[in-house]
Amino acid sequence: MNTKQGLIVLSGGMDSVTLLYEYQADIALALSFDYGSKHNARELPMAALHCQRLGIEHIIIPLGFMGQYFRSALLEGGGEIPKGAYDEENMAATVVPFRNGIMLSIAAGLAESRGLQRLYIANHFGDHAIYPDCRASFIRPMHEAIAAGTSLGVEICAPYTDISKGEIARHGKALGLNYAETWSCYEGGSVQCGRCGTCLERREAMAEAGIEDPTPYLE
Repeated sequence: MNTKQGLIVLSGGMDSVTLLYEYQADIALALSFDYGSKHNARELPMAALHCQRLGIEHIIIPLGFMGQYFRSALLEGGGEIPKGAYDEENMAATVVPFRNGIMLSIAAGLAESRGLQRLYIANHFGDHAIYPDCRASFIRPMHEAIAAGTSLGVEICAPYTDISKGEIARHGKALGLNYAETWSCYEGGSVQCGRCGTCLERREAMAEAGIEDPTPYLE
């Protein structure tokens, strides 16, 4: 009998990779989405790498309609990625409308199809001011809707909701993770730029956790 009852939404970034390793004992399936972001081509191989390493099945579902119809600087053709501090004014352009709602809905259907009872997502406190669908005020009702709308009563597990990215990095440090094997940069270049808000947040999180940053940056 398979005792693993979890499905994780896995981007290939620091947060979801940390969550993957921290809860690997319960994760039967990892789900990534190709939704037309500028950095999908860099993130997805990282997600695949860790799933292969852990022997966890990995599925990538294309969501091309988001890149085609939604407006966000994060998406191909959506304008320039803001540089500088990761604050609300600077990073609001990178919001992909209702991204987590869409992805969790699909994940819930897949979980029920596979007989899995838990959905893991790595939203965290640092995202709350900028991304509405990362907040506890979104996760709670989404949890209730998914539980009510699935015959298995599928649950959302979002253990990082109330902690910072620096605290997530401390979890990763304790797990012995090599964060060079994750991707954060929204630019999607051959090397992480080091200047966009998410690169700066990444650097700050590792410094806060006492990790010597192993990431190659453009600058």
